[in-house]
Amino acid sequence: HLMITTVTGHFQKFHVEAETADEQFTEVNQVVFTADINSISTNNEQRDAHLKSPDFFDAEQYPELRFEGTKYEKVGSDDYELHGNLTIRGITKPLTLKVEFGGIVVDPYGQTKAGFTIMGKISRKEFGLTWNAVTEAGSVVVSDEIKLQAEVQVIKQA
Repeated sequence: HLMITTVTGHFQKFHVEAETADEQFTEVNQVVFTADINSISTNNEQRDAHLKSPDFFDAEQYPELRFEGTKYEKVGSDDYELHGNLTIRGITKPLTLKVEFGGIVVDPYGQTKAGFTIMGKISRKEFGLTWNAVTEAGSVVVSDEIKLQAEVQVIKQA
């Protein structure tokens, strides 16, 4: 933000579905992630309203962000790549995410859970999020590069 700090944010309403071919999560058949654009939060109401406006996500016309995984491949001992397509503002682009597998545990309630850290980067301009302004010093207000990170815990379903 203003080229001197990083603004973090998250979606308060989202849905993830994942289907695996094995119980060790080494083969993932399907991953679908959706987020409600109106639930975006950066802990600043004015900024959040601007992000929902036509200058950025245009939540009224495009209420949902969507990622659909197409391929999951092992690239290291606990490292994977999740390839797929990300759709923002009706624009779909291929995206590869780095996935770190954290392991599998059974919680105190008997539920089997697996943990993952997922990371990636996108160019916001490629998805039509092109608004920007210039400061008095001549730098831009918003970076083109957006870093994505998710800490994910999934529960095994019967």
